[in-house]
Amino acid sequence: MSPKARRKANPTTSPIARPTDRATIAAPGPQELLVLVGPTASGKSDLAMELAQRFDGEIVSADSVQIVRRFDIGSGKPSAEDRARIAHHLVDACDPMDPMDAARFAAAADLAIENVRARGKVPIVCGGTFLWVKALVQGLAPGAPASPELRRAHAELAAREGRAALHDKLAVIDPVAAARLAPNDLLRVSRALEVFELTGTTLTDWHAAHKFGDKRHDARLIGVDRPRDTLDARIAARARGWLADGWADEVRDLLRDGLGEARAMGSVGYKQVREVVEGRLPLPELEVAIVRATRVFVRRQRTWLREEPVTWVS
Repeated sequence: MSPKARRKANPTTSPIARPTDRATIAAPGPQELLVLVGPTASGKSDLAMELAQRFDGEIVSADSVQIVRRFDIGSGKPSAEDRARIAHHLVDACDPMDPMDAARFAAAADLAIENVRARGKVPIVCGGTFLWVKALVQGLAPGAPASPELRRAHAELAAREGRAALHDKLAVIDPVAAARLAPNDLLRVSRALEVFELTGTTLTDWHAAHKFGDKRHDARLIGVDRPRDTLDARIAARARGWLADGWADEVRDLLRDGLGEARAMGSVGYKQVREVVEGRLPLPELEVAIVRATRVFVRRQRTWLREEPVTWVS
């Protein structure tokens, strides 16, 4: 039976690798950086706490929503109790409207890692924003040029004909990028089109030519994996719990304070809660919508992780 057929026959089998016991994770060397990755809701934060206690470490978050102040419930920020037990860095580190991208994150994380080591502690990077992780570990490729005019034209086309029309246009130009990007991901679909329209080179070819920069850290990637049905159940339970904790009220307050254009508001979960708050999605459909969007996000995370040298643990 082929691997693909086996996965269909046993849908709980992970497509990544057979995980090993987390107890076998060895302490890092003096300049080795432990980086915890894995699909959202898999339990990366719990493992980070466990390893920080075992190795006398501190945690550096690599999460593009946890870094933003006031976006608390739907980002799964560590509790006050966890922060009191183990120091966390780059959580609540910027205001909602502050510019923050992979390059800025890498610079901030470098400083946090240096400070942790200066105190004789072990830095442990943990988070699911994998572009940020890659920027920290490997550096960034040179950026392609940008055009606000083209972005406006793309936005107008999407408003006029729907986001799927923009995605269809990308599929003709760069089918590899189109397969990787969701049709509703206006920002990234527009960027892929923008690169081609400005340079005549597809975003896929641009990345292949430039790749990432030189290695910046001697990193060991540790991944947390779970069977798919277990992960699906964890995603649903997490969404249900966050909603019970007042997620909708948090989003309502953020919108009232003029933070609807914050980048974090477009993240998985926050986007769906906002649709309910603004009356564009019925409340009874909210949990299902969050779970569905999260599962799509997990598939994208798994695709990225297949290409990385990750040691998987259960």
